[in-house]
Amino acid sequence: MRMDIRHVAAALRRHRMATLLIGLQIALACAVLCNALFLLSNRLQLMSMASGVDESHLVALSLQGTGNDLGRDTLLRIKQGLRGIAGVESVSMTNAVPFTQQAGEIGFRSVLDDPQYNQQGHFYVADNDFIRTVGVHLADGRWLGDDEAANSTSFLPSSPSILMSRSYAQHIWPGQPSLGQVLFADGAQRRVVGLIEDLARPNPEPLILHNTVLITGSNVLGQVFVLRTGPLSRDRVLRQALDAVARIAPDVVVDLDYSGTLSELRDRYFASNRAMAAMLCGIIAAMLLVTALGIVGLASFWVQQRRRQIGIRRAIGARRSDILSYFQTENFLIVSGGIALGMVMAFALNIVLMKLYEVPRLPLAYLPWGAVTLWILGQLAVLGPAIRAARVPPVVATRSV
Repeated sequence: MRMDIRHVAAALRRHRMATLLIGLQIALACAVLCNALFLLSNRLQLMSMASGVDESHLVALSLQGTGNDLGRDTLLRIKQGLRGIAGVESVSMTNAVPFTQQAGEIGFRSVLDDPQYNQQGHFYVADNDFIRTVGVHLADGRWLGDDEAANSTSFLPSSPSILMSRSYAQHIWPGQPSLGQVLFADGAQRRVVGLIEDLARPNPEPLILHNTVLITGSNVLGQVFVLRTGPLSRDRVLRQALDAVARIAPDVVVDLDYSGTLSELRDRYFASNRAMAAMLCGIIAAMLLVTALGIVGLASFWVQQRRRQIGIRRAIGARRSDILSYFQTENFLIVSGGIALGMVMAFALNIVLMKLYEVPRLPLAYLPWGAVTLWILGQLAVLGPAIRAARVPPVVATRSV
């Protein structure tokens, strides 16, 4: 076997230019394939992420013009009207729900004297009905009490107690108990009394999914009403809720881009990600096809060019399997060289993407996937020409020269 590889390698050195070109094509394919698989995996994981709320039971209405100009009385009348819709189990006022738009972003400090607000997170401010309405699950600690909701007179209500997503708490205090810890922001301190199963931020991205804090306010001037109802009645409840808002507060404008069932909001939010995933699949398929055609073309050319050599080898006793093995070994060496260079190029391409588009660093685990894919592709692509070479009778091959 060692002798066969040396013989194949010596033959490749006699065709340096062709070997170099196909090796570079494979290297480029490896670099693009590894990064495309990584980006595709990120998109698929993002689209299947858990929001932490009971999406199949929720309807959201995003309103405009519900600030201080309309006041709390109008909001309470709207909330009361929404509660009266048949099938509505509960209604909450909040500043946002998952899969809409960012509503509350702030830097938290875990140490009072730290001059940097280096723990960026999204805060949900809601009334006390929010927990029951959206159906978040408590992982540890306790729920917020009615007496822990403060007025929302500033950027953040001065509520003394907060709930946090569990993964966000582990990020801020790694390896430490999170319950009882204190976060500082907006001139006040807030103690963590409960950890909830990961609650998605309104605008999740690959690197920031669940960095959320839940704060209750007693006079939330929320932009969003969220309604809990049955899965089969969501569409009807949404229509009746729009009618109710128009009847109770005609001056209020409903932002239809961010209103609908939570399932609809999820679909809208990830529409661009689905398009990106489809485009990446197309790029991967096209690149593999071009690479395979290149290998087939080169192998077919070499088979035609070496007919005399093949005939001589068959005449002196080489079996069909030996001819087949020769071309497969030759392809394996070329693809392996291309993969080795392609892995370096994959990291270089990833660095460029990190700088231009803020994508995450390429994990090493994607390199074996790219290598195995190209090895299999190379063996399949060269199989046809190799079989044709192996089927050439020794006499015909010799006479053809």
